[in-house]
Amino acid sequence: MEKRLYFVLGDAAAVAGTGALAGLAATVLVGESWLMLPAMGIGMAVGMALALPASFLFMPLFGAMEVMLPVMLGGMLSGMWIAMAAAMRPLGLAEAALCGAGIGLAGLVACTAADAWLKRKGNAWTS
Repeated sequence: MEKRLYFVLGDAAAVAGTGALAGLAATVLVGESWLMLPAMGIGMAVGMALALPASFLFMPLFGAMEVMLPVMLGGMLSGMWIAMAAAMRPLGLAEAALCGAGIGLAGLVACTAADAWLKRKGNAWTS
């Protein structure tokens, strides 16, 4: 993954924005009367459906694989977790957006850590 500040901040903004959008959409779609498992499935699908066009929007600016994997993961996780939370209790839009952005950023950190682990010297996966 790219380590220059422009790309790092761009990836973070793309993932946080997509996560917030997925969280908002999941909150709007899922209510307290939903069961958790269907809510998570709908949230995951909505998050992925929103992340795909968002990744195509950010690809020319920040690189294809550097954006697509974290944005898709962040959108999917944000939609799933926020939909699960919305099925348990009332969730405000601001809280959903903030939590979705945080979950998306956690997905970016996970992707960056996995990339660093795979690229380390002497890794059996890369040699």
